[in-house]
Amino acid sequence: MRKIWDIHGGIHPEENKHQSTGTTIGSIPLPPEIILPLNQHIGAPAEACVSVGDKVLKGQLVAKAQGLFSAGIHASTSGEVIAIEDRVVTHPSGMSAQCIIIKPDGEDRWTQLDACEDYAQLDHDRLVQKIRAAGIVGMGGAGFPTAIKVNPKSNKHVKTLIFNGTECEPYITADDMLMRERADDIVKGVQLIARFMGEVEETLIGIEDNKPEAIAAMQKAVEGTDIEVVVFPTKYPSGGEKQLIQILTGKEVPSGGLPADIGIVVQNVGTALAAYRAVRFGEPLISRVTTVVGETLTTQRNIDVLIGTPLSFVLEQHGFKAEKKQRLIIGGPMMGFAANDFDVPVVKTTNCILAPTQKELPLPPPAQACIRCGMCAEACPASLLPQQLFWYSQAEDHDRLKAHNLFDCIECGACSYVCPSNIPLVQYYRASKGAIKIANAEREKSDKARVRFEFRQERIAKAEAEKEAKRLARKKAAEEAKKLLAEKADSPTAANEKTTSKSVAAAAKPQAADPATQKAKLERALSSAQSRVERAQKALNDAQEEADEARLDSLRARLKQAELKASEAQAKLDEFGQAPEVTVGGEQAIKDKMAMSPRDKLEKNLASLNKRLNAAQERLAEAQANGTATVDALKMGVEKLQQKVNDAEQELAQLGPDSAAQGAAEAAPALSAAEQAIEKAKAKAAAQASMNVEEKAAAKLEALKARLEKARARLKKAEEEQDENIDAFRAGVEKLEQKLTELSN
Repeated sequence: MRKIWDIHGGIHPEENKHQSTGTTIGSIPLPPEIILPLNQHIGAPAEACVSVGDKVLKGQLVAKAQGLFSAGIHASTSGEVIAIEDRVVTHPSGMSAQCIIIKPDGEDRWTQLDACEDYAQLDHDRLVQKIRAAGIVGMGGAGFPTAIKVNPKSNKHVKTLIFNGTECEPYITADDMLMRERADDIVKGVQLIARFMGEVEETLIGIEDNKPEAIAAMQKAVEGTDIEVVVFPTKYPSGGEKQLIQILTGKEVPSGGLPADIGIVVQNVGTALAAYRAVRFGEPLISRVTTVVGETLTTQRNIDVLIGTPLSFVLEQHGFKAEKKQRLIIGGPMMGFAANDFDVPVVKTTNCILAPTQKELPLPPPAQACIRCGMCAEACPASLLPQQLFWYSQAEDHDRLKAHNLFDCIECGACSYVCPSNIPLVQYYRASKGAIKIANAEREKSDKARVRFEFRQERIAKAEAEKEAKRLARKKAAEEAKKLLAEKADSPTAANEKTTSKSVAAAAKPQAADPATQKAKLERALSSAQSRVERAQKALNDAQEEADEARLDSLRARLKQAELKASEAQAKLDEFGQAPEVTVGGEQAIKDKMAMSPRDKLEKNLASLNKRLNAAQERLAEAQANGTATVDALKMGVEKLQQKVNDAEQELAQLGPDSAAQGAAEAAPALSAAEQAIEKAKAKAAAQASMNVEEKAAAKLEALKARLEKARARLKKAEEEQDENIDAFRAGVEKLEQKLTELSN
């Protein structure tokens, strides 16, 4: 006879199992609607693969698994998908989640199933695939995807396979009735799952001794097999995974570890039955046996209910007396939770619907202060210190909670059951677990953000270092070139040649300026500015329908700035047109220009203004015809040119008949002034040729100081007048100061 070990703690609450075992497993009619939550299991929610209005058949996949830790959802009956929306789901928090709503058509027509009579010939991968395709999860616990459990990692050899038929929670008899009525199929499922595990040394089915009918049925079903039915004394919570392992094998799962770490896998007997029907008949998990019990019901029994059936419909089919109800509990009285909404659906893990009266299951009295009696520690099956965990939970001391192995708590409620102060200890533990998980998730998110930030900083620092290295290399090369030039400048001939070449270049530079090129450049700048105005106006028009005032203000400011830039470009082009043309002609061109009479100059200027005015009017007319955003800027330019034309005509009319003679008389001094300027430039070039390096540097320094003083004066004037170009003046001053500092060093 197999040795049985005892577990630490445990309690013996009133079982209340006889109420629902008087009749066989029953059934109920099709509900008016089927509600299928996309998350009925541990892991990622499934993703809907049907749309509203689709016709579906019974057993058809309606939501596919997302990732490894997920499970598919199948239609419980045939009908039409009428909605995919948020509904209140079966969860302790009463939260809402995405659900697929199906309206049954009453025909209950099956989809094509992938049945397999000789499933013994299927290989391991094909068996796992069929289990996964059926959407099977653990039906006695938290809904862990079965396809993962039956496919252990290669480095975890399973020696012992245990099937849990304990069902230690009061009121619940779903597994009990399942073993009584479908023992043969359960054993076939046990043998099937044992094949998944490979070379298993022992296969055990654990059942408490308060289920004699189930024990007899299972012992008869395992005759002739290597499966052992192990019966052990009733104690709550013997059905816990780690507790059952200790009872049957004497081994303890390490804190924070999994049964697979010690070579053991535990499955529920209901899961074994679902796996068998999935492989043999191709049936997905669309129904389960659920206990419907409580004194507010006229009929208490176990039923094979479709997944997605609303609880309100189930209660209605069992003569629910709403006036007597105190609360509705999903699960048992020890580990279940109250449902605030009676329309939540039956899901894959719903093993019991408990509808007690006030007398049957009264509300707990108010909690009082802990008296440190230690009864909770004696009752804890996980050998924890519930009293310490309670204090740390109140203090929100997460570090000490983790140090005292809070996550080893199975939330069985034994500590709350024995507490003389009626403290809801499990509620504190659940809240603390949730807070720790949230904190861990936030910390993980913060760590990822920190790593990204540090990587970015490192990348920026590396780029800056490369830039600095290149700058230093350029600086070194410039210093060497400067040194070489200084050595060459020691020779008077070299210095003279250098100065002469610079003077010639300086004298030729203003003469080489091509007016046509400058005008084309200014016209391109104006065209670019006008294009920016058009784009800004288009962006503003497109955003008019939006309600974001901040964005509209930003776009208006952008348009205003573009219009100002366009006006500036137009003004520069206008000023260029008014400026006297400089042509490549040397001294003779200057003399010819200076020899012109005032009337000739005014007539030439007036002709140029009229030509520009005509061109501007043509552009304005074109812009008005196309409705572009530059109309106002062009109109302003036309008005300015018209005013200049009027002024030039008035000035020309005021000239007397002897203006020509007077102009000729004034030409000689002007011409001599031009000649003097040329001679002065030549003299300056000759003087620079006779300077040494130090003198040249000193002269350059003095000239730069004079330019800086003028720039500061212009900046001061711009600040006083609040000139719109104040930023440009300030940038010029800063640039000159930087040059002066570099030259001084």
